[in-house]
Amino acid sequence: MKFLYDDESFSFEALRAAGYAAYSGADLGEVLVTCRRIPEGDEDAWSAEWAATAARVEHIGRDALAAGHRVSAREALLRASNYYRTADFYRRENPAADAESARLAEASRQTFADAAALLDTPVRALRIPYEDTTLPGYLFLVDDSGAPRPTVLYHGGYDSTLEEDYLALAAGALRRGYNVIAFDGPGQGRNVREGLHFRPDWEAVVTPVVDYALTVPEVDAERLVLIGTSLGGYLAARAAAFEHRLAACVLHDGVFDFHAAVAAIVDRAASMPDGLEALTAQNTGTRWAVRNGLWTYGLSDMEELVKATEAYTLAGVADRITCPTLVLDAENDQFFKGQPQRVLEELTCQKELITFREDEGGGEHCHEGALSLFHQRSFDWLDTVLAAA
Repeated sequence: MKFLYDDESFSFEALRAAGYAAYSGADLGEVLVTCRRIPEGDEDAWSAEWAATAARVEHIGRDALAAGHRVSAREALLRASNYYRTADFYRRENPAADAESARLAEASRQTFADAAALLDTPVRALRIPYEDTTLPGYLFLVDDSGAPRPTVLYHGGYDSTLEEDYLALAAGALRRGYNVIAFDGPGQGRNVREGLHFRPDWEAVVTPVVDYALTVPEVDAERLVLIGTSLGGYLAARAAAFEHRLAACVLHDGVFDFHAAVAAIVDRAASMPDGLEALTAQNTGTRWAVRNGLWTYGLSDMEELVKATEAYTLAGVADRITCPTLVLDAENDQFFKGQPQRVLEELTCQKELITFREDEGGGEHCHEGALSLFHQRSFDWLDTVLAAA
């Protein structure tokens, strides 16, 4: 689905940013005028223009808050958080030494924290015990009644952030009576900046989150759901194979073998005269994918990344999942096409596949631009499964 750009990666990320308008995380006019100032494939302009829009919108939010306009402040700060995240997206050449990348990430975190404090529903910032440290998270509650409710444990994937999780899922869950514990795992959000990198045995991440969730009075222990987005579709499935206190799992979308997607980059590069260097120079999405992978996995070259991702497969694992599992699929997925079907074939639990089509606006990876449709289908399925259980 082309959106504003011929460059596939720019098109997708602009659509991703704009899609959060469904929950006050963007305004279409702001997206359009920002993208109008960014030439095709110009990553420096992308960062500068999105940062400028974010700062302008944050200023609106700060002024509104000072004047006592709570709703206006909240909405502007949510948009600013999304725009700061978008501004930082392509700054992956050397994030550890990039002061502007760190500034943008912190601005996204802070504007979201300030917006969350203005939500009409209760929110608690969390530090979830994990090995010898903690994972950052948020507990989003439907209300302040203290009543136990079905609760979603939610994490993103290869490039998601905790702050994005509210717009991507929690806002829709709250409207439907689900509490949400959103968290960043190793390799995600602020954790990677603090030296925690991705690991394939994601049950080691989710089990401590389940342990924590079961100490929260508002969590119904019998209706605990795990949802993972993008690479999180592999991570959540892997965790569900070993963590059996879950009532259901949603893979958004299904990923059977992440290594295959990484190895495909090397295969494409091998067909070019100058190999990987030429491929990354020509293709924005591939350049970003390689750089982001090296950073989030804590590695120095592509050979190491290919080797490290070999363990990221559901082969010999998927049949250990026992809870009902919903596998989502996107007709035009540019990263994991065909993999949701492979996941479904390997599952032996109660299972269902839903494919989002291009002609209904949901054909992009993780159904960017079709957030309402994604939430409707996923939560309607969860309502049915949890009621039956």
